[in-house]
Amino acid sequence: INSQNFQSETDYFIWVDLKNFRVNIFKGSSKKWELIKSYICTIGKPATPTPKGTYTIGIKGLYFGVERGYKCWYYTQFKGNYLFHSIIYNLDGTVRDGRLGMALSDGCVRLERVNAKWIYDNIPEKTKVYIS
Repeated sequence: INSQNFQSETDYFIWVDLKNFRVNIFKGSSKKWELIKSYICTIGKPATPTPKGTYTIGIKGLYFGVERGYKCWYYTQFKGNYLFHSIIYNLDGTVRDGRLGMALSDGCVRLERVNAKWIYDNIPEKTKVYIS
C-alpha cells in the first residue's frame, strides 16, 4: 500500500482485497499507512460483483432490510447502494446467513457484526476506499 500514492481526506484508508476476502484498515497518511485492522469479509458473487476502484465513505445507518424480512447492521456506504455491513440476521436476531470468506453477496461487503460496527463507529466520511 505504501509503495503506491494512496491519499485519503481522513487519517484512515481502507483496502478491500477481493482475492483474499479481507477488509484492511490503515491509519496514517500517504506513504505512511499502518495496518490497524484486517477483517475477513464476504464480497459480491460473480453475477453481482463488488465494484473495483477507488471510492469514498458516504452515509451510514444503524440497519436496513426490515421491510424485506431481515436486518443488516451498521452499514457504511462506499459507492451508491454498495455498503460495508454486518452478516444477515433474521428479525428475531438469529443469524440468517453468517458465511464469510466467500463471494455470495449482491455486491456489498459483509463483515462480522462487531467489525461492521467498528467501521461504523470509527471510519469518518470522505475516507478513501480502494477495492481490488
